[in-house]
Amino acid sequence: MPSDCTILVVEDNVDTSRIIDMILESEGYRVICAKNGEHAKEIMGAETPDCIVLDIMMPEMDGFTFCSWVRSQKTFRDIPVILLTSFSKHIYESKHSHKEALYTEADEYLEKPVKPERLLAILEDLLKKRER
Repeated sequence: MPSDCTILVVEDNVDTSRIIDMILESEGYRVICAKNGEHAKEIMGAETPDCIVLDIMMPEMDGFTFCSWVRSQKTFRDIPVILLTSFSKHIYESKHSHKEALYTEADEYLEKPVKPERLLAILEDLLKKRER
């Protein structure tokens, strides 16, 4: 499946972005990285990914806002979104509430640090569902 699948990773932390990129590329996925939601919107203006791996807390446009934008676009609304969260560790430092996380329209949630096997299993499952 991965040979022709493109994954958009939207993550402002360079190290986390590189790790996710390496995990996905090692399994044959094509990866495009964006540093925030605004940058991801620019990329999606030229290319439509098969799935989006999306951080919540980013500058310029956070993950909740970007996910809402994706779901509001007819061309992109069916793209699976995996939301990355550090909420359990940083909830008191965050401007975002648990309620926002519950009501966002992401398909799946993963806690950071990302476990490679969990990310790959969720990604494969979402891509299979999208093919149906």
